[in-house]
Amino acid sequence: MPKFVSDIRVLFLARLAVGALGMVTALAIGTAALAQPPTPGAPDNSPVVSQPAASAPALETPAAPASGASVIASAALPRDLSPWGMFLNADIVVKIVMVGLVFASLVTWTVWLAKNLELWKATRNGRAALAVLNEARSLAEANGRLGKSDETVARLLRTAVHEVQMSPHPDPEALKERISWLLERVEASSSRRIGRGMGLLASIGATAPFVGLFGTVWGIMNSFIGISNAHTTNLAVVAPGIAEALLATALGLFAAIPAVVIYNVFSRQIGGYRALLADGSALVMRLVSRDCERVSSAHISRAAAE
Repeated sequence: MPKFVSDIRVLFLARLAVGALGMVTALAIGTAALAQPPTPGAPDNSPVVSQPAASAPALETPAAPASGASVIASAALPRDLSPWGMFLNADIVVKIVMVGLVFASLVTWTVWLAKNLELWKATRNGRAALAVLNEARSLAEANGRLGKSDETVARLLRTAVHEVQMSPHPDPEALKERISWLLERVEASSSRRIGRGMGLLASIGATAPFVGLFGTVWGIMNSFIGISNAHTTNLAVVAPGIAEALLATALGLFAAIPAVVIYNVFSRQIGGYRALLADGSALVMRLVSRDCERVSSAHISRAAAE
C-alpha cells in the first residue's frame, strides 16, 4: 500500500511538471510573436492600448517633404503660355532667333509689296509701249510718239535710234547686228534691275527653317538641363521650355513659307516681263529693218534715175 501511494505521487508530480513546461513554452512563443513588427498589408490584431490624452499630440509627427517637392510645386504654378509670354520667358539665344525670324518675315512682306507695285507698273507701261511700236511705221514715228519715257521698251527704241544717227551711211547688215547687241545689253540691265530683292527672298526661304530649328534645339537643351537640376521628370518642369523651343520652329516656318511662295510667284512674273522686253526688241528690229529697206530702195531709185 505505501508503495502504490508513492507511485501515484510520482505520476502526479510528473504530469504537473509537464503542464508547467507547456505553459512556459507557450508564454515564450507569445512574447516573441508580440515583439516582431507587423507585416505590410496584414491586419493588425494587436490589442488596442489606451494612451493618456496628454501624450496624444506627441505621437502626431508631421511627414517630411520629399526631395524636389518644392521644385515641382513651383513648376506647377500657372505660367503664361501665350506667344508673348513664351517669348518673355525664353532664353536670350532663343529670343534673338525669334526676333531675327520676325524681322525676316517683315522684310519678306516689304519686298512683296514693293516688287508687286514695281512689276505691275513696268508691265503696264511695257504693254502700252509695245502697242505704239506695233502701230508705228518707222523709228522716227515711234520715237516721236513715245517721247522721253523712262520705260524700258522706250529705252530700247532710243538705243536703236541713237545707233542709227551715229551711222549716217551704214551697211544694213552691220547696223542690224550692232543694234541687236545693244538691245541685248539693255534687256540684261533691265532684267537685273527688275530682279532686285529676289535673292533676299531666296535666302530667307532657304535659311529660315534652319534658324528656327537652331532655336528649337537650344530651347530643348535648356529644358533637359532644367530636368537635371530639378531631379524630376514632371511635365510642369519640361512643358514651358519645350513650348518656347517649338515657338522658334513655328516662327521659322512663318518666315520661310511666304518667302518661298512669293519667290515662285515673282519668278513667273519676271519671266513674263523678260518676254515682254524680248517682244519690244523684236518690234524695234522690225522698224530698223524697214528703215534700212527704205534707204536701200531710195539709193536704188537714185542710182536708176542717174
